Order: sequence, then structure tokens, then C-alpha cells
Amino acid sequence: MNAEIKPAQGKLGVLTVGLGAVSTTFIAGVISIRNGTDLPIGSYSQLGTIRLGKRTEKRHPLVRDFVPLADLKDIAFGAWDIFEDNAYESAIHAGVLDEYRHLHRIKAELEKIKPMKAVFNPNYVKKLHGEYVKNIDNKWDQAQALREDIRNFMRENDCSRAVMIWCASTEVYIEPGAVHETLEAFEKGLKENNPSISPSMIYAYASIMERVPFSNGAPNLACDCHALEELANKMNVPIAGKDFKTGQTLMKTILAPGLKARSLGIRGWFSTNILGNRDGEVLDDPESFKTKEVSKLSVLENILEPERHPELYKELYHKVRINYYPPHGDNKESWDNIDITGWLGYQMQIKINFLCRDSILAAPVVLDLALFLDLAQRSNMSGIQEWLSFYFKSPQTAKGLPPQHDIFKQLMKLENTLRHLKGEDLITHLGLDYYQEFIEA
Repeated sequence: MNAEIKPAQGKLGVLTVGLGAVSTTFIAGVISIRNGTDLPIGSYSQLGTIRLGKRTEKRHPLVRDFVPLADLKDIAFGAWDIFEDNAYESAIHAGVLDEYRHLHRIKAELEKIKPMKAVFNPNYVKKLHGEYVKNIDNKWDQAQALREDIRNFMRENDCSRAVMIWCASTEVYIEPGAVHETLEAFEKGLKENNPSISPSMIYAYASIMERVPFSNGAPNLACDCHALEELANKMNVPIAGKDFKTGQTLMKTILAPGLKARSLGIRGWFSTNILGNRDGEVLDDPESFKTKEVSKLSVLENILEPERHPELYKELYHKVRINYYPPHGDNKESWDNIDITGWLGYQMQIKINFLCRDSILAAPVVLDLALFLDLAQRSNMSGIQEWLSFYFKSPQTAKGLPPQHDIFKQLMKLENTLRHLKGEDLITHLGLDYYQEFIEA
């Protein structure tokens, strides 16, 4: 039986926190795609297909034709940023997209997208100094100002609904504490300027209060605390996070499940990155790096489960390094050295050199999350959306529930959720029924 999904009528506002490399690459890309000049490569929601029923039925519609997603032509873009540059100026500064191949021909559309003043505190991102920020000191008042921004944006752009996605920098590492345990404590903390409440949490609070789904694309603590999970369920709003899975970690979640599936041992996995964009500059600060490190280190342990396979992984040494290297700009380069153990204990190595473009990989993730969170909202799905783990390094889950990092299991969860929404049979890939039918015939 189909779930009741409200139609995607009217405009969808996509509000990004940050109008930097990731956001402008996403915005410029969507504009180019809906103008018919480019393809949405990397977007599962746009180019992915989903199998329905048995293999013999040969039903493989595009995802966008199977579930009622918002049309790209109905998206309105908005953003907050600590710099006043419009989307065109910011995209030029980021240097991700070619000025003449992509940016110049949509310059007029990009110039119309001007950021709203940001809620910002340099204590949480020490390498950046905001110039275009709200002159409001109290965190409760900052949240109310953001709520007003959301309402104004939706009214001015004639939006029927919206989503918010954190595309800004990684904040310093914060451990969950008492202020994050209950909604009452959190709101009290806002009013008292509690230092354990960062700007990303203020954005998440404002978003949920306005019944706008929120997603966290960075590794910092934001909507993944009990207080905001409580609020999301109370307000019937979907939330998801955290930390976009793009470069090196994407490769880990593809390769590690394969090695584990073949029962190959792993003694060591050394990972290092060099990148030169604003993200790299921010992560040059040890406190922000710790936030990223915790996110990246959790992946292998979850996939490999060394406590269940001690003979294969109990001595695994996993090291992650990130180095700021300005000449690379947004082009991230990662090196991985993997020491693996095979039959009778013989040693082998795998070496990976991934030269990727960070924002090029992140942009389609932003698009998919925006469309799927909107779908979740229209399907009356509230709280944590674990089925969107496919897009994150540190998937948000219910308290006490370990996250799933294996990208193939994540994709199965995502696809089965879509099948469930449309009343289609879930697929387990067991396949024995085909052969039973053959025997009976």
C-alpha cells in the first residue's frame, strides 16, 4: 500500500548555510542542468534507477520518475554567509567551476543570489574572520533572527516549503553535554549564551522550529543531539547528518566492505589528504581537525567489526592526516596505504591515489539531500532519516543504535525506503524463488 505523499506543488526553497565552494558549485550546477546545458552526473536522485519487483519483470525506472521529487525548475536558492559576495562573485573566488564554460553564461542568475548576514562566532571556526554577520550577541535572539530570515525568504520567493543544509566550515570539536540533553535545557542554554551551543546548532534549531528539514554536511555537532532530535519529532520535521561523504571516506566505504566480504585481514590503513580550499584552511586548526578526525576514523571500525573478527582486524592501525596545501585549491588529493593479510598470513599492499574535486563530489550530494528531505517531509516522516546514511561519513542514528557505514548496505536501505513509500515489495536479493519455479516447471 502506498504511503500518503503530498504532491510537490509550488516552489522548494533550498537554503544553504554558507555560500562558498560547495554551495555555489551546487547552485550553478542546478541552474546549468535545468537550462539543458549539462547533465546531473553524480546525482542518484536524477540519474539513478531503481529495480522494482523480480528481475524477470525488467522494471527499472529512474528514481525521479518513481517517487514524486521536486522538479529542478521549481527550486529557489537562498544562503547565509560571513562574506557579502553574491553567488557569482563567490563562485569566481572559489575557483571550482570554469568562468567561461559555466559561470559566465549564468552570471545574471547567480548575481541575483545574495547571502543573508550570518550567525557566526570565531571561537568555533578560528581560522575565519566573518565580515558579514548579524550584530546580535544573544544566541536565543540569533535563532529568532534566523527564523525571521527563513520566513522572509519563503515569502519573497513564493516558496511553499523549504529545506536547510549546512554547507559551511567545520566547527571546533564539542562533546554532547547536559545542555544538549533536553529541549528545555537547550533553549535555556540559548538564552544564557551557553558556550556548548555552536552556530550550527542555532541554525538547526531555527530550521526545525520553522518546520524546515535540516541536514548537516559537516562533522560538527549540530542536529545530532537529543534536544534537537526531540524538537524534530515534536515539530514533525526530518533531520539528517552528518559530514558529506565525498573523497577519501567514500573510497573507504566502497573498498573496506569488499575486503571484509572476502575475509582478508587488514593490519594498517594510513590515510593522508592535501587540500587548499577554505575547508583546508579551517582544518589547519587542531580543534576543527579533531572534529573531522573523529568523523573519518569511525568508518573502518564500524564496517570491519574487529570485536567480531579479531583474527582479521584486532591489530588494525588506522591513521588519518589532513594537510593544508594552498596550491591545490578545491582539488583534494588523498593517498591511502593499506596493509592486508591473505592466505596463510602472507602480506600484501594496496595503494590508492585519489585526485578528486571536493565540491564537484559534494554538489550532487547537496541536491539529493534537498530533494529527499523534502520527499520525507511530504511523506510525514519526522526525526532522524537514517535511510539517507548513504550520503554521510558519520550517519545520524537513534541513541544506542550503531550507524551503518557499508555503502552497499546504505544503498539497499535507501532503495527499500523508496520502495516502501510507493508500496512496492522490498528486495532482499535472496533469489531462491526463481529456481524453485524452475524446478516446479
